[in-house]
Amino acid sequence: MIRLPIPNPQSRIPAPRRFASVDALRGITVAAMLLVNTPGDWSHVYAPLLHAEWHGCTPTDLVFPFFLFVVGVSIALGIVPRVEAGASRTALARAVGWRAAKIVALGLALHLLAFWLLDKPWFRPWGVLQRIGVCFAVAGMVAIHAKPRVQWAAIVALLLGYWALLAPGGYAPFANLASRLDTALIGPMVYQWDAASGRGHDPEGLLSTLPAIATTLLGLRAGAWLRAGALKPLLAGGVSCIALGLLWAQLMPINKNLWTSSYALFTSGCAMLALLLCHVAIDRRGWPALGRRFGVNAIAAYVGSAAMVVVLAGFGWMEPVYRHGFANWMTPRFGPYPPSLAFAVSFVLLWWAIVAWMDRRGWYLKV
Repeated sequence: MIRLPIPNPQSRIPAPRRFASVDALRGITVAAMLLVNTPGDWSHVYAPLLHAEWHGCTPTDLVFPFFLFVVGVSIALGIVPRVEAGASRTALARAVGWRAAKIVALGLALHLLAFWLLDKPWFRPWGVLQRIGVCFAVAGMVAIHAKPRVQWAAIVALLLGYWALLAPGGYAPFANLASRLDTALIGPMVYQWDAASGRGHDPEGLLSTLPAIATTLLGLRAGAWLRAGALKPLLAGGVSCIALGLLWAQLMPINKNLWTSSYALFTSGCAMLALLLCHVAIDRRGWPALGRRFGVNAIAAYVGSAAMVVVLAGFGWMEPVYRHGFANWMTPRFGPYPPSLAFAVSFVLLWWAIVAWMDRRGWYLKV
């Protein structure tokens, strides 16, 4: 979704090295986003393809933090080398801010499209792209202006600070501080709203963006290890983050909806190990970079697919396509779950064909 390196503010600065493994991991993550976001029938989705209802972590709960982690890795590979080569920090910061603003604007535009075509009662300001834009902006500025020790200090401060904010009020649905703050700020425009109680919750809300920034900064540090070829720190960092996340979960539950500090550490550890595996397999052993085509055109795949879903649903075409193309003939033979999964897989394959066609022609949608 974020194409790095960013436009070169000083033509004499050489382009940073691109890692096929990072493109592949980004692409696999985007493909997973499409898979879990577009089942044919939300009433018949296999459990691993659903988010945990509240506390806990399913494979689906790894998708978004993996993407934010890769955003941080991409910053380490695309922006930091330019800083070290003497590029203007002011120009780089301006480019980061402008790109972040465009990502947020795309998210708002998608929500506006859904508000219009799906006849929603409220416009939702928070969202996935909005969070990505904010995390990219903050992590980019930190990468430009702060040394590694300060970056590590920021990670610790964000995770401990968020724990200190949430712990006194607990982590119950709607009653936690993050949910109460979002409800106070935007009321019924949050993702989940209970009109009877006047309480709501948004998984991409304001306060829970703080630990999401920490996830992106952990990706920034992992990207520095990758760039230096330091595989042992990547392995040790991944194992340590998983262990610390599981230990912290005894006090602060792993929870994607709240992006708890334990969740940020646990998922970042998993992402570090996935990055290490991709790097060894693709960059060092020459295995095919599966997912690369999604990775180099992530913005086209995510925004285009989301807009397609909204348009199909808004015009009433989604249900007939699923019913006639999948459910009517598959359900009597296999039950209701396989056709729902088949629709999701077919949707991913459709967009793989689109981005593969774009890649063959050298077309890359950038922001």
